[in-house]
Amino acid sequence: MINFLKNYGLLALMAGGFVAVIALGLMVDIKPQTLPDTSLKIIKGDGSVVDYTVEVATTPEEVTMGLMFRKDMPAHHGMIFLVDPEREVSFWMKNTLIPLDMLFIGADGMIKNIHPMAKPHDLTQIPSLVPVRAVLEINGGEAEKNGIVLGDTVQHAILGNTTP
Repeated sequence: MINFLKNYGLLALMAGGFVAVIALGLMVDIKPQTLPDTSLKIIKGDGSVVDYTVEVATTPEEVTMGLMFRKDMPAHHGMIFLVDPEREVSFWMKNTLIPLDMLFIGADGMIKNIHPMAKPHDLTQIPSLVPVRAVLEINGGEAEKNGIVLGDTVQHAILGNTTP
């Protein structure tokens, strides 16, 4: 028994410390980023408009953080990500706590792809499938609830297609 404690005591102590560090890390409340709110409109095929309030992520750091660590998000709110230059992109849900719909938007403002109900914490890559200029993340299920479909047009300043 003495040999066991000699040989494995330090290892057990280190493992216990590691578990304590992980537990402490889980208790720390990491603050999500907050960016200024802007207006965004989705013009549906029938001409009706769905209004959103969105934060704009343009820098690599803002895009990387995205909506991570948000515990909730009001209806008709979201975040739009600038893709510059226009290209195919992939997103994931690392450290994202709420389900999201991802709307992949072409340079013309048209919604080219919709990935509904992305799962929280999922590391699976979610591809745009086509080159895009922006990605809009909204609460999971809102695209369907609001009748937002492929071909609808997003109007926002980063797309350069807002009307005065």
